[in-house]
Amino acid sequence: YIGSRISLISKSEIRYEGTLYTINTQESTVALQNVRSFGTEGRRLDGPQIQASAEVYEYIIFRGADIKDLHVLDTQPMGVPPQPMPPQPPPPQQPYPPYSPYGQQPPYGGP
Repeated sequence: YIGSRISLISKSEIRYEGTLYTINTQESTVALQNVRSFGTEGRRLDGPQIQASAEVYEYIIFRGADIKDLHVLDTQPMGVPPQPMPPQPPPPQQPYPPYSPYGQQPPYGGP
């Protein structure tokens, strides 16, 4: 899902949208790129509402503990057309028969 468009709601009820940049499982973080904040949009039942911001943040890193909800909006990376798989070269040909360091040995007849 790296490169997908993500909608994330923080524990403080603020919704963010951005492109999934990375997930760090060791630090339990999610990084979004080109992020917009849409504020609380009426989700906060107590305390002040946070207004949406027109600013686009280059990156925001969210701790997993601070994420309330996360949805994938679009799995197609923005502005990047799907790349076709490059043609695979044919498997290498073996120009020589298999080699044995012992060469052709007659069967052992025993004493």
